[in-house]
Amino acid sequence: MSISPRDTRPAGSKPPAIPQLVELPLESIDRDVRARRRAPLNVLRRLDLLRRLARVASLMVLDITGIGLGIFTAMVLKSLVRDGVADWDVAWGITRDMLPFAALVTLLLFARSGLYAERAARPGLSQIVACLFQTMVVAVIFALVSGQRFSSYYLFYGSLTLAIIYVGSMRAAYESATGYLLRKAGYERRAVLVGTGQHIEAVAHALQAPQENRIDVVGFISLTPRPDNGLRSLGKLADLTSIIEEHSIDEVIIADPDFPGRAMVDLVDRAQRSGVRVRIAPSTMDVLVTRADFVPGQSLPLFELRSPRFEGLDFVVKRAFDIIVSALTLLVLSPLLLAIAFAIKFTSRGGPLYRSSRPGIGAVPFSCLKFRTMYADADERQHALEDHNEATGALFKIRDDPRVTPIGRLLRRFSLDELPQLWNVLRGQMSLVGPRPLPVRDFERLEEWHKKRYLVLPGMTGLWQVSGRSDLDFDDLVRLDFLYLERWSVSLDLTILLKTIPAVLGRRGSY
Repeated sequence: MSISPRDTRPAGSKPPAIPQLVELPLESIDRDVRARRRAPLNVLRRLDLLRRLARVASLMVLDITGIGLGIFTAMVLKSLVRDGVADWDVAWGITRDMLPFAALVTLLLFARSGLYAERAARPGLSQIVACLFQTMVVAVIFALVSGQRFSSYYLFYGSLTLAIIYVGSMRAAYESATGYLLRKAGYERRAVLVGTGQHIEAVAHALQAPQENRIDVVGFISLTPRPDNGLRSLGKLADLTSIIEEHSIDEVIIADPDFPGRAMVDLVDRAQRSGVRVRIAPSTMDVLVTRADFVPGQSLPLFELRSPRFEGLDFVVKRAFDIIVSALTLLVLSPLLLAIAFAIKFTSRGGPLYRSSRPGIGAVPFSCLKFRTMYADADERQHALEDHNEATGALFKIRDDPRVTPIGRLLRRFSLDELPQLWNVLRGQMSLVGPRPLPVRDFERLEEWHKKRYLVLPGMTGLWQVSGRSDLDFDDLVRLDFLYLERWSVSLDLTILLKTIPAVLGRRGSY
């Protein structure tokens, strides 16, 4: 489990009031951002999803058709050269047998290579050739392992050559047709550049080159004194939300490779709350290296920064996983929980459970349950021990805290004091994996950029616990939270849970 900062109030006392929480910028968040989105953003997201599905489906149909035509044409040409007559039936039979396997491998390789990505990020012909060649190699290996014998391998290299011609030509026609329709429809993306003078000018110049998917640079927001680059200054970074609304911005482009990390976290959050995507332009050297083949028809590759939002089905899967695992764990560990409760009750004054009021999702406080590990006068002794704090940043930790009971020290060593939080997970106040909820004392000392970790449900364990636990600097711990938010998946949660066990048993950084 986790080794979050320890509680300092004896059992039975009332949770302290947290009046300052209602004044936080996060107060409008009353739900985990992984949950289902509300309208109108939800409608826009659905339309965007339908557009993406249509794009992927149409490209897949073209690719499968091109591969099938490649195999069929290769067999027809073989029969013409060998027999002087086109054997349509044999050609169709071979195509029917080979197409499912070849199409499956090709689609997987194409997807892995980004060939179904959005228009501005799809690679060109060189990547198509590379993937089709890999498909041919896989097909040859599979045929040999399966015991098939061939008088020649024309089926493979002939189909490869023709598939490259068909798929390449059909994709080129698709790009040309869709680009023509977009231009006729007057489609363009309205963007604002954010960064410093010289970088803004370089990116703006690159975006002015001819391209099918036009970007209209409305203006810029400079972090330094206003540069003279011929563009319109739209204001300051603090005014980003109003700038987006006033100028109908579709995306924010960060045009500075040295953009401050903390400011970037806030920028991405503000833009995403306005339904606007954030992209980052590469450095000048990256542009020179990748422009040749990265995005055909595009003068500047742009990389999108996504907000830590885990939509509908993903959140349902995570919540279902939390409910099932927490319920089964409570059931299996119930004898151990009862034994710990009796041990606490009969070794020190006070009840076995400790209810700590802690900010949760959107900084809204909830009662976080723990086994009591401190003496009854722990709260009164807190202030006197502040000078002995061994942790960095907002945290409060003392390796040999005199307020901890003997049984409490044993529970903390193996993080058994956190087990009652399984009930918080079952009630939906916490998740098995997520950023650890901090006591009010620590929360009050957080910087604004730290508070982005409250966008999701707090967790019993997280990357903190499997990446060094208490031995890490506080800012590094917060960055681990952000890393978790960006890369969340069910498999990542499972990995963290499995790694928590050796981390707890090894007692790394636990005190």
